[in-house]
Amino acid sequence: MDLDTLLLEAEPDVLDEAYAALHRSHVTHYELAGETFTRQALTDLFRLVVSAIHTRDLASISEYATGIAEERYNDGYDISEVQMAFNALEESMWRHVVSAHPDDLAEAIGLLSTVLGYGKDALARKYLSLACQRHIPSLDLSALFAGATS
Repeated sequence: MDLDTLLLEAEPDVLDEAYAALHRSHVTHYELAGETFTRQALTDLFRLVVSAIHTRDLASISEYATGIAEERYNDGYDISEVQMAFNALEESMWRHVVSAHPDDLAEAIGLLSTVLGYGKDALARKYLSLACQRHIPSLDLSALFAGATS
């Protein structure tokens, strides 16, 4: 069975688990946005990940992650909140893939990790580029490098 087919068959369970994990983490902005919003965000990301795996094309996940970074940044989300949503979905997807024992587990995990990793990277790059345009105390790294010499 193809990885994308396996994931589509597990979609309801994957999304329920991802939502439950995110809900247990008490992520402020997602709690305020509500269950319907949060479930839809997870569904959108899930379907883009499955599509990217099927097409072997990362353009849509990059575009989505960049757009989400801008939306969430403008709505006051901390980058860690958005990363937690990605991570909750990723962990649930991994569990279902591993438990299904696909013929080539290494390839399946590689594909899944590549797509989600690329999405998280695009998200972080865009979020940080927006944050660099104004001072955000949580992103002030100057103290970390205060003792560094050139």
